[in-house]
Amino acid sequence: MTKDPAAEDEQVNEAVDAQDAGEVNWEQEAAQWKAQAEEHQNRMLRAMADMDNLRRRVRKEQEDLAKYASLKIVEELLPVLDNFERALAADKESMTVESLLTGVNMVYRQMVQVFEKEGLTPIEAKGAPFDPHVHQAVMQTQDPEFDSGVVVAELQKGYMFKDRVVRPAMVQVNE
Repeated sequence: MTKDPAAEDEQVNEAVDAQDAGEVNWEQEAAQWKAQAEEHQNRMLRAMADMDNLRRRVRKEQEDLAKYASLKIVEELLPVLDNFERALAADKESMTVESLLTGVNMVYRQMVQVFEKEGLTPIEAKGAPFDPHVHQAVMQTQDPEFDSGVVVAELQKGYMFKDRVVRPAMVQVNE
């Protein structure tokens, strides 16, 4: 069994050629994977930059919102301030106590309307059962006209802003 040396050389050359072709495919495939990895890396970096920009923009918007949150109420109170200034500039010689009280009452009603429009409401106290969430008991008394635990007198008004207590009402409670 003798082998033909020329046939063996041809087989070896074919194997080398096949191996070389395999290496070229591996190199091409590696280059493709590398290009794809670089593309994904670039996309990720752009997405991270977009997220950072979004965070900065949201933080700035929140800061501006907090900074200018009271702008609307300030604008609505400006007419009240104007009316106070007019009252102070009025002729002191011709002003009567009645006209002064009328003007102060008008300005007071205007201010109450602005606060009510924004959601500020007074807390009902006198005659209501004592509620520690909205009332602050500072005194106790014994009054036969009221049941036990009922608010007898309001010493200072309390206020709610929408659904939150801004200031509890200072009250006197029946024992």
